[in-house]
Amino acid sequence: MTEIVRELAPELLAKLGIGPVSAAQALVSWSHHGRCRNEAAFAALAGASPLEASSGRTIRHRLNRGGDRALNCALHAIVLTRWRSCPRTHTYIHRRRAEGRSDREIRRMLKRYVARELFRTLTATNPPRETPTAP
Repeated sequence: MTEIVRELAPELLAKLGIGPVSAAQALVSWSHHGRCRNEAAFAALAGASPLEASSGRTIRHRLNRGGDRALNCALHAIVLTRWRSCPRTHTYIHRRRAEGRSDREIRRMLKRYVARELFRTLTATNPPRETPTAP
């Protein structure tokens, strides 16, 4: 599996927290250039787009429970790895905790960030293919 991922999207494996299994899942879910029109659509596909759960003057967002659960599981694994070992993520976590955010909210925001990063990497690595025209 690692060889296939290296052939199709070697940049994914270079990113922190993304192993061959997570990269393969991202590739399978992304499928092809044009399946998701933008990074927000990819995040919705991954179940990492925020859903508004506001009431009155209280503004809240919660995690989307829909989408591709296998891709969401891969995002979760990437976020947990970065949570443990990435200094940049630690800085982000401390800043969000100072704002009064819970760990669950921070994980939701990190999943959205990772989904955006995956989409950008996949679209940059795999340019759109020209479709053959019928004679």
